[in-house]
Amino acid sequence: MKRQRGAALLLVLWVLALLSVLLGGLAGWVQLESRQALWLRQHTQTVLAAEAGIAQVMADRRWVADGRDIPLAFDDAQLHVSLRSERGKLYLINADLQDLTHLALACGATPAQATQLAKALEARRHQGLAPFRVLEEVRQLPGMTQTLYSQLLPEITLWSDLDRPDPAFASPLMRKALNLPRQNAEGVDPGEVLVVDSRAERPGGYQARLQVTVLLSPSEDSAQPYRVLRWQE
Repeated sequence: MKRQRGAALLLVLWVLALLSVLLGGLAGWVQLESRQALWLRQHTQTVLAAEAGIAQVMADRRWVADGRDIPLAFDDAQLHVSLRSERGKLYLINADLQDLTHLALACGATPAQATQLAKALEARRHQGLAPFRVLEEVRQLPGMTQTLYSQLLPEITLWSDLDRPDPAFASPLMRKALNLPRQNAEGVDPGEVLVVDSRAERPGGYQARLQVTVLLSPSEDSAQPYRVLRWQE
């Protein structure tokens, strides 16, 4: 009888220990889910604040599209927004290959890489291949590395339709690479395609950044003031 009672007691203790472990694991899982839900909610609100920054800037077209910082606020978020005209970038569809070589070198490419990129683009044109549909296709060019791509991406475009970048909107790197004159962008037409860079920061260290390429509507009275060509979060 005593042995049976002892065995029963051990079984009860084992069950209690197992339940304690299960309850502890469940409590930890609930806490993790709560933290993830909180982070997701705060992150979503921060992204929405960044979108609000884009809307605020696009509602007022007086801003100069040369990349200068525009400090704004939305609810409890601090915003830093900038506009940049695509006219200040190198148009890949018909850019001079020598300009592409110089730009690639300025972005950190080796002479061999820069030459390889220029030859690949030239071959693409001569073969009658379709133009690039998205900028990400540039990654597939021979000689392209991820580091070079990340440096080159802010300086190239598929939408300017210019033989050379407009010096008024060109970045310092572009002006130096192509030996372009320094010009003031104020009062200069930025064109219809702009890149909006919106960074939002909220209390608690939550941050979000959106980079959106937009095509402006020709009429300010249009129901849709712009159309999104590229969205990057």
